[in-house]
Amino acid sequence: MILDKIHALWHPECYHGWGKTKRFFEGWYYKLVSENETHALAIIPGIAMDEKGNKQAFIQVLDGKKKEAYYHRFDAEVFQPHPKKHDLKLENNRFSSNKISLNLPDLKGEIQFSNLHPWSTSLLSPGIMGPFSFVPFMECYHGILSMDHVLSGSVVFKGETLSFDNGRGYMEKDWGHSFPEGYIWMQSNHFSQKEVSVKASIAKIPWLGTSFVGHIAGVLMGDQLIEFTTYNGTQLLLCQVTQEAVLLHMENRSHRLEIKAKREEATSLAAPIAGFMDARIEESMKSEIHVLLTDKKRNKVLLNDTGTSAGIEVAGNYSLVMKG
Repeated sequence: MILDKIHALWHPECYHGWGKTKRFFEGWYYKLVSENETHALAIIPGIAMDEKGNKQAFIQVLDGKKKEAYYHRFDAEVFQPHPKKHDLKLENNRFSSNKISLNLPDLKGEIQFSNLHPWSTSLLSPGIMGPFSFVPFMECYHGILSMDHVLSGSVVFKGETLSFDNGRGYMEKDWGHSFPEGYIWMQSNHFSQKEVSVKASIAKIPWLGTSFVGHIAGVLMGDQLIEFTTYNGTQLLLCQVTQEAVLLHMENRSHRLEIKAKREEATSLAAPIAGFMDARIEESMKSEIHVLLTDKKRNKVLLNDTGTSAGIEVAGNYSLVMKG
């Protein structure tokens, strides 16, 4: 069990809850968008344990276009993760880095993934959390399993066959005991420029009796991932939220990132607090994200484009992360 926990430290895609019996959650987030962007689903399998040790497994389904969400609850005993790789069985459903197989009452089928682009890893920076991965008391840990990949396959959803052939996917996960008190999250990989994906998040991070605002963003262009993180010297210059939009400006020694995200009507999802899925967050999958990325050293614009079918969450007391 200890070896499994150590293995997971350098493999964010793997299960991290070995030995956990209470006040813990872990969930994987699969975003699926069809080639013509007519269909957009988010599939979220996971496990939750409250402070008394009550446990439940779950699969959430978000229909991003129809703005409907479904929560399927399972006995914790059917949650069966593999100790050395991301291969999760949940009753008759299976989730891995290469595909998902679904057998839910109103959602059945299989989607395969190819040409994945995970976040960079190294010995001292195992994934998007960087050196914070080694801190044992974080409220919530985060992993990017693929910024962008190609989809194939289809599902039957509420009697309708949805094809995801040549669609685009995104994959991430969270684990810990609670989502942040206030945070902003957004992602899109549907730009007019091909093979581009953008993800950004800002959150209030509790830290040794106090707190700080942490920020993580990445721009994938082809095989190049440009990272903007708290631990690589990136400064958060602006974070503003209105009813219509979210504005983010970040800058490090080499690049400047400016984002304007258009907010749309969101759908309610279950979220963890003290381990159990008793909180609510609102997510939209019909938003737009305009991105301006500049190479400061060459004074050259690398990306000036708008991403569609964007996922956006503005959750909790987001005023805690606003700046500028």
